[in-house]
Amino acid sequence: MNKGKYNHISDQELLERFYADHNNEWLGILLERYTLLLLGVCMKYLKNEDDARDSVQQVFLKVIQELHKYRVEYFKSWVYMVAKNHCLMKLRDKNGKIAAEVNENLVSSPLEETDREALTQNDHTLELMEEALNELNPEQKQCVTLFYLQKKSYQEITGITGFSMLQVKSYIQNGKRNLKILIEKKMKEKPNP
Repeated sequence: MNKGKYNHISDQELLERFYADHNNEWLGILLERYTLLLLGVCMKYLKNEDDARDSVQQVFLKVIQELHKYRVEYFKSWVYMVAKNHCLMKLRDKNGKIAAEVNENLVSSPLEETDREALTQNDHTLELMEEALNELNPEQKQCVTLFYLQKKSYQEITGITGFSMLQVKSYIQNGKRNLKILIEKKMKEKPNP
């Protein structure tokens, strides 16, 4: 499936298509849209790029398993919660103590008011991350997207973009730093309503 040709289809429609035929390729398109955002969430909690990348892969597997069992209405907020809970569990296991309460019943139970607030908050954060990505300069955005979203190596990115290896590494490093700065700035400017 050519994922680019599905850019005009909403998350909700992709979910509906998946629920209609259980074709995991619809989920693949959905997950590809949120790879960079999930990586940002995992980096925020785990503070380690390798752990964050591994966690994104584990979150993908969990999402695929869960969506075969449950219907999800708000994918973006839900996938954020799955990633956050995964990271908190990982931190708890690592530290040997409970870092936070994880709500396992988020999918199958009716949402409590506090859950609704959490989902709204997470949706807001994801929107800010998306906005921030679009504000990076074109070179940084392209390299960050190729590296994190499309899992391309430095060498592959050099071949695709024509940038030198040094430029690619610089664009990725600076892009990642600028993304963090932009998100923090946006969180101050646009607090969650």
